[in-house]
Amino acid sequence: MPYDLGPLALLWLAVACLVAGFVRGYSGFGFSALLIAASSLVTNPLNFVAVVVILETVMSLQAAKGAGPDVDWKRIGWLLGGAALGLPLGLWILTGVSEDTARAVVSGYVLVMCAVLLAGWRLQAEVRGPGNGLAGLVSGLANAPGMGGLPLAAFFAAQPMPAAVFRATLIAYFPLLDLYSAPLYWYAGLVGWDTLWAALLALPITLVANWLGGRHFFGTDPQDFRRFAIVLLAGLAVLGLGKALI
Repeated sequence: MPYDLGPLALLWLAVACLVAGFVRGYSGFGFSALLIAASSLVTNPLNFVAVVVILETVMSLQAAKGAGPDVDWKRIGWLLGGAALGLPLGLWILTGVSEDTARAVVSGYVLVMCAVLLAGWRLQAEVRGPGNGLAGLVSGLANAPGMGGLPLAAFFAAQPMPAAVFRATLIAYFPLLDLYSAPLYWYAGLVGWDTLWAALLALPITLVANWLGGRHFFGTDPQDFRRFAIVLLAGLAVLGLGKALI
């Protein structure tokens, strides 16, 4: 089994893929954070960073149908410019620490982002131009542990942005960020045969869950479900932080 995981750990991660995939299809974000937070309870969370990148890329392609007209490509250009600077710095910092430190950093970061998302911070107008570059820099730093979507979700949610543009822009941004991230993860030693093996095992569950979540999105208001997903994510982060500190 990948990363020498036992049967119970594999079952836990299969359930995590199912839930995270559904959340991703429903709201357009949250998959990476949920899966990394869940993996931190049974293994070094850095093991699953490259796995998440592979799964995110496939899901973005799966969810891309019909999203094209709503993508804000100018915003994505600024975001990617900032992320190009932030990701190498984040990887340099994170790959130099111990497993428990990585687990604590990941869990603490997730808790902070959950608090920001739940606080309902709002701006009067949409942010244009260089402000998106700064958000991309933060996203790049956060993508070192594979969770570059959370700061963008908080940043987008704070703006008077149509839900369809919010979701479509995130769907388009993730695979582009992941294409840039992949060689840097390989250089940092986060990619190996276990990465491919784990991704192949997780892919069928993730794709089905993402498809189901996408169908649910078009029939309901996502706000209540998004709050539920954030609370769930915060719970996983608390457990991960406890494991790191105890």
